Parts: sequence; C-alpha cells; structure tokens
Amino acid sequence: MRVILFGASGMVGQAVLRECLRDSEIDSVLAIGRSAAGLGDPKLRDIVRQDLSGLSDIEDVLRPYDACLFCLGVSSAGMSEQEYRRITYDLTLSVAQTLVRANPNMTFIYVSGTGTDSTEQGRTMWARVKGATENALLRLPFKAAYMFRPGFIQPLDGIKSKTKLYSALYAVARPLYPLIRAIVPDYATTTQELARAMIGVAKDGYSKPVLEGRDMRDYARDTGRKNTAP
Repeated sequence: MRVILFGASGMVGQAVLRECLRDSEIDSVLAIGRSAAGLGDPKLRDIVRQDLSGLSDIEDVLRPYDACLFCLGVSSAGMSEQEYRRITYDLTLSVAQTLVRANPNMTFIYVSGTGTDSTEQGRTMWARVKGATENALLRLPFKAAYMFRPGFIQPLDGIKSKTKLYSALYAVARPLYPLIRAIVPDYATTTQELARAMIGVAKDGYSKPVLEGRDMRDYARDTGRKNTAP
C-alpha cells in the first residue's frame, strides 16, 4: 500500500507518519507540506510546497498512491469565517479534487472533529465549515472517503502539538486523561489509536463514512499491532 500524507508536522500527522513507517504493509509514504518531515526513512518521500492548493502539476506523481490521509488543519480561534473557510474548506477541496482526478480509486481520509455540523446550519462557525468540508468530500467520486471526528486527543510517543496553547493544555490535562476517558469515553482517544484506525480504515474500509471517538478506539483495539513491524 502507498500513502499520501498531508500535515505530517502536526500532532496527528506526526502520529500517522510514525505508524505508517512502522506498518509492514505500507511500502511508501509521500509527505506533502510546507516543510519536510525531516526523517531519514527509506519509505518516506517529502514534497515541499508553499502553495498546497496548486498540485495539478504533480498529478502524475500522485496517481500511483492508494490512499490519502489528510491531517492538515488549523484552529479557528481568532479567525473570521471567511479566513477559516479558505484554509479548511477551499484548500482541502482543492487537494481532494486534484487527487480524485489523478486517481479515483484512491481512498481519502479526513481528520475533522467532534461536534462537526453536518447540516451546515448551526451557530458554531468552525462546526459549520467542517460540516461543509465533510459533505463536499463525501460527494467526490473517490473509491471511498471517511471522516474522522476525534475529540480530546492524548499525545503519546513524545509527540507534541505545534500550537503553544494546545501543547500547554495537553500537558496540564495529561494526568487527567484516565478520568476524562472514564467519564466521557466517546470523546477521548490517543494519537496511537487515531493513527492506527486511520491506517486500518484506509486498508480495509469501514461500515460507515463518519467515525467518532469510540469507533476509532474500538477499531484500533480490534486490529491491534497485527500489521505493525516490531
């Protein structure tokens, strides 16, 4: 299996890249971003682009890949709806449209968030924009598309968020994670569980197009490490 990864330098993207490189069934990973992933692994190829919305010139490079794991995203804090939509909706759809044109047999997996508004009519700005993005992706003629909606994510394996505020919040919340998971199990997952579930669904599919926190944990638990190299 060959995988394209967007957002490899982010918290979720770091976890996904780590699990991809450890997975014996993944032959190659193409990381596309504004900076290189910076790992000297023979499975990994970096493409550095400042404008990620214009990839039509590398369609031939993208065509052989089986799945795209799209982990690129920003916080809506302090952003106008127009600005947030430009990054969250416009950029994502531009990438997805290029990929589906290059290879409609590809599986596309998008990291969204708990509380996403599929009606696109709610009061919460980020949820409306994420909902519109999910709906548009599900309409594209990919082989399959799946929307992952994690809530609170516990970073493992030394992974940290690039956003200073989030990194500080995760550090404070780390001792509370077992309690959070016990009280609201549907809204808590780890970077390992999320990454392994994304990879597993990219390989084998899933019974529904939208996965919430419990779906991810259950999937990661059931698949375990069966395809992970020691």
